[in-house]
Amino acid sequence: MDSSDPGGLRKTPSTSILHDEKRVIREAGRQAINEFLDSHNCFSVLRYSGKVVVFDTRIPIQLAFYALVEHDMQTAPLWDPSIRQFVGLLTVTDFIDILRYYSNNGLPVSDLATRTIADILADPNLMLKHSHFLAADATATLKHSCKLLHDNSLDFLPVILPADMRVLATVTYTNILEHLVTHFREQRRLFDDTIYDLGIGTYNNVVTVGTNQTLSECLQLLQTHDLSSVPVVDQEGRVINVYSRSDITFLATASDADDAIRNLALTLGEILDQQRDILTQQRADVSTPDRLHTCTPSHTLQSIFEYFAQLKFNRLIVTDDDHRCVGVVSARDLVAYFVDGRGDT
Repeated sequence: MDSSDPGGLRKTPSTSILHDEKRVIREAGRQAINEFLDSHNCFSVLRYSGKVVVFDTRIPIQLAFYALVEHDMQTAPLWDPSIRQFVGLLTVTDFIDILRYYSNNGLPVSDLATRTIADILADPNLMLKHSHFLAADATATLKHSCKLLHDNSLDFLPVILPADMRVLATVTYTNILEHLVTHFREQRRLFDDTIYDLGIGTYNNVVTVGTNQTLSECLQLLQTHDLSSVPVVDQEGRVINVYSRSDITFLATASDADDAIRNLALTLGEILDQQRDILTQQRADVSTPDRLHTCTPSHTLQSIFEYFAQLKFNRLIVTDDDHRCVGVVSARDLVAYFVDGRGDT
């Protein structure tokens, strides 16, 4: 060991070359993905057949929610006929947050049968996340769409025909990632680094919940930390499931709005028992809970792409050898790595 380098930390020429090679390969991988996203437009991610539900802001908020469930939709654009413009999006999560607000403040949930979407949008206490309408032109590149999603912290992005402001679909990070893993082709080995080394995902101070915590406590935790989902762990800290803010199990099993409010007091263990019944459905719809999918910090980016192509997950829970949660990787994280350029060391 060089006495002038007592810590033994000086990089040798070989380690410096190796580091430079990795950096070049990572940058080449980012460039290849960005070129792909730049060469495909929003039209390319749209399904050959599909439907779009649009809500007039004059209809009751409760009716709109049940219409989302009926049509198996996670979100719908909001149209204000008085100004003839789209003014935002309504999501399943919004209605859950509204119910929680009514419950926490002792307000009569029966009001939601008559309160219009416009009333909710105008209420300063009920700030919907997508209360402003931001959309992408159908001919815009996927790179532009990713930037809109990422830079504005959006979950959904409407795709429109600007000539007549017609909404063709609403896309998500998962839609874009699905198109990427299906159509991207690359002969070079550019994605052999691990997701941990690339800094893809969250690995510090990962929030988890136990099965004995109530649904209300879990939803408050998600809102406080601005999370879309949280790993569920047993008493030993091992991951046994995942709970998403968009899961409407407690609503789907309720007889009315008051019953849904009472379900907020159920424990996550009880909610997970209800989920098992819903997961026996033959089709996946808006009420179907997210399934638990896991990986380890040593999984390469290439293997994660292959995993996604097979399972179409929204997120992976990163676990250690004892199946304890050490991180979370979402579809948003995977796309953001290329668009935002984070994690390059």
